[in-house]
Amino acid sequence: QAQLVESGGGLVQPGGSLRLACTGSEFFLDYYAIGWFRQAPGKEREALACISSSGGTKKYADSVKTRFAISRGDANNTVYIKMNSLNAEDTAVYYCETDGGHFCPMTVAATKYWGKGTQVTVSS
Repeated sequence: QAQLVESGGGLVQPGGSLRLACTGSEFFLDYYAIGWFRQAPGKEREALACISSSGGTKKYADSVKTRFAISRGDANNTVYIKMNSLNAEDTAVYYCETDGGHFCPMTVAATKYWGKGTQVTVSS
């Protein structure tokens, strides 16, 4: 069954950085716009960043646009999100998702496919 798989989460100190990866199991990521989302305990899922299928368009939530960067790997069917200057408010489960289209932005309601998520915990 085609699915998205997130990896790269973990425990990081405040001010630190992480790079999360999204790969596809029987899922050709380069064909679709891919978004990164997160959900903290007791909060709604939040859209963070989106990259179009061509890679030419990138969109960010205001809360992360100066700290996070989304990118595509070179021919490895992977989408990354590099997260810098992390703080406790960034603690959440992070998901990569797609609405099956090619363009950004991508809303939570529109997504059709997502993985099981990867936990990011920011704590000293």
